[in-house]
Amino acid sequence: MAKQARAIQTRRTILEAAGAVFDEFGYESATIAEILSRAGVTKGALYFHFASKEELARGVLEAALTTEGIIPQESRLQEFVDIGMVLAHRLPQEPVLSAPIRLSADRKARELFGTSWAGWIDFATELLGVAKEQGELLPHVDPAQVAMVFVSAWTGVEIVATAAVEDGATLEQRIGVMYDHLLPSIAVPALLRTLDTAPDRGARIWAVHQAAAEAVAAS
Repeated sequence: MAKQARAIQTRRTILEAAGAVFDEFGYESATIAEILSRAGVTKGALYFHFASKEELARGVLEAALTTEGIIPQESRLQEFVDIGMVLAHRLPQEPVLSAPIRLSADRKARELFGTSWAGWIDFATELLGVAKEQGELLPHVDPAQVAMVFVSAWTGVEIVATAAVEDGATLEQRIGVMYDHLLPSIAVPALLRTLDTAPDRGARIWAVHQAAAEAVAAS
């Protein structure tokens, strides 16, 4: 069990280092040597987990498809909000989450190993479908269409606003504004008033998750 835990941690360390390098240099300019240097592992350890730079990139994309920290909510629409807000909170601090956006935006890299967008669209479609079954969405709303718009908008806000708009706003604030514009077109009015899209929503949810994880580790 200890050996397996070390292998899992080593793989995670390599992915985090690869994410940082891809995020900083892009896929084409990233090198295995730089990833090894940042990960602090041997070449053998890296190639045990990943056979090539392309496999590393695929691993980073897969790691981005995470709902870690999301606390199940009675309202699936609030859970839908929380996913975007927690990611907005974590992404500036975790290159393994921000690198996939750069990789996906690079057309040449995208042709090699695809993107994480389809996975996010599928996940959001499923969650919004449950929300509709629970009567949280307006009758005309198509969960699949909303999911596609959501992933496109979230990605666009991260790429465009953070690179081109120097107004001092955080990614969390900008994603909160995105939700404030999107939700009135899909949520039933009674529920809309209860949804929490405050800029610190993601930080609060993540803090609860972290506290719970620390309690489990200490027990």
